[in-house]
Amino acid sequence: MSYDRYVSPLSERYASRQMQYIFSPDKKFKTWRKLWIALAETEKELGLDITQEQIDELKANAEDINFEVAKEREAVVRHDVMSHVYAYGVQCPKAKGIIHLGATSCYVGDNTDIIIMTEGLKLVRTKLINVINELAGFADKYKAQPTLAFTHFQPAQPTTVGKRATLWLHDLLLDLEDIDYVIGSMKLLGSKGTTGTQASFLELFDGDFEKVKELDKRIAEKMGFKACYPVSGQTYSRKIDQRVLNVLAGIAVSAHKFSNDIRLLQHLKEIEEPFEKTQIGSSAMAYKRNPMRSERIASLANYVMADTMNPALVASTQWFERTLDDSANKRLSIPEGFLAVDGILDLYLNVVDGLVVYPKVIEKRLMSELPFIATENIMMDAVKNGGDRQELHERIRQLSMEAGQNVKAKGLDNNLLELIAADPAFNISLEELKRSMDPSKYTGCASMQVDEFIENYVKPVIEENKEILGLKATINV
Repeated sequence: MSYDRYVSPLSERYASRQMQYIFSPDKKFKTWRKLWIALAETEKELGLDITQEQIDELKANAEDINFEVAKEREAVVRHDVMSHVYAYGVQCPKAKGIIHLGATSCYVGDNTDIIIMTEGLKLVRTKLINVINELAGFADKYKAQPTLAFTHFQPAQPTTVGKRATLWLHDLLLDLEDIDYVIGSMKLLGSKGTTGTQASFLELFDGDFEKVKELDKRIAEKMGFKACYPVSGQTYSRKIDQRVLNVLAGIAVSAHKFSNDIRLLQHLKEIEEPFEKTQIGSSAMAYKRNPMRSERIASLANYVMADTMNPALVASTQWFERTLDDSANKRLSIPEGFLAVDGILDLYLNVVDGLVVYPKVIEKRLMSELPFIATENIMMDAVKNGGDRQELHERIRQLSMEAGQNVKAKGLDNNLLELIAADPAFNISLEELKRSMDPSKYTGCASMQVDEFIENYVKPVIEENKEILGLKATINV
């Protein structure tokens, strides 16, 4: 590692080696060469004067990239594609005259971008599926654990720990739908020429439009795609980049929401993210257990959500068939969006895998609020015992205010049950009231909703993708 120049934290701290390789120069330039081979092979198949010996020479040198030769050439010609055409030709003297035949720079540049983004999306999808699987296990384990639910972060009716987890899960399933759609819609640019008219290829094939169309079709198949985009300028529409980044941002939104909830729950001491035995929470306060993983999720998620502005600005300001003011931006915004989401999902998986639940703390907080929550049921029981509903409603309102003041102004325990038992209008003993304080009576359909949601929506996804399960995330620092 060099300590005298800037190094991206996405590489050093956050993203996996897998994702880093997808966006590496090695992957990029090897893909260029595969595209040149696909072009030459297809041109040969369609009748151009290209020999099998030339094709074999290209294939023999596809993986052995002479980076230094390309670098030296680029210093002279100031053109990355032509530098690599030259370097490939040095290694392939018999084939050098047909490398890149009829193509423009975007043939390798844009097609490679599509291929790399598609591979990146597939890796993101694999990690997303693993998070969904891990979170489903957590939801199922705690589906019947009552907990205090919050609206506006104020105590509301109870839910269960597992039901709350299904809210996080549901967001991820929406993200999965989006990423599957985008992966399924990805197409190559193909060989469209300098302005998208394929004029150079029409010339090569002596005006045969059917062969020009077949060229695109076969190149797509050789590179593992179903088709090429039907029309383009010199580049594929930059809205494709925007579409891809929007999917990544959707995952960032879901992860950020999860991280917020975990941080709040950790403050409440109900649920904690993993904390290693030797981990230091604060340089000053030795007792601290800061939710650094969840905070990192939120921090990276903010970056990804903001990053979506880049392809939006690029796509909206392209002039006619192309301008080059997209290039520098794409080199930053696309890879870094992927690397950041990769880091987010590793963190998400790591946190869910090690979540610690404290049922006693959860129960204590819930029981402190349950008398207020149970007042409607208490009122109904009192009516059954002969009371007047409207009068009882007013009495409960007054007693609830009194109990609330005892808690907030005096720091006392909630004594609403004692106040109700002492009021003859209710005709209910304290023992009867305490027997009604079973939290599970107030969680509604939560447990059953978890069962149905996992069975009908999550399990089919997990079963369909079981061959990619089993990831374990490690995090740096």
